[in-house]
Amino acid sequence: MQLFIGGTCAGKRGVVRQRFEEPRWHSAHAGGRLEAWPSVADTSCLVLEGWERWIGERLAAEPDDDRLRQAMARELDALRDWEVAQGGQAVLIVVEMGRAVVPLGRENRRLRDLNGWLAQDATARCERVWYVWNGLVKGLTR
Repeated sequence: MQLFIGGTCAGKRGVVRQRFEEPRWHSAHAGGRLEAWPSVADTSCLVLEGWERWIGERLAAEPDDDRLRQAMARELDALRDWEVAQGGQAVLIVVEMGRAVVPLGRENRRLRDLNGWLAQDATARCERVWYVWNGLVKGLTR
């Protein structure tokens, strides 16, 4: 797996389009549900974006942050298993939310916390991590 992380409108999608040949997109922004990604995984390169929306959709249904984080981690593990079984490449696009003002509302704070944990969990599972800022790309190491 590869992770592309950066702020909103930082150029992540453009960088992914340049680096991967014929990627198949599964996006929350286009109405895709996270758990539906296997239905579009008939490709050599699967791009998943909109993680902040997928987290946001689950906030009301799951009051326990640890359980929600574990559910998201299971999705990451399933993607990694798909890569091994199919020989494909999963590409994650995640919005970095940790550098701005922390909102007062509880649900908005939960969203930022869970998005940050998702980024950490994805980083631990990805072979490459890229930070995108103003269209510039920098490879990160652990």
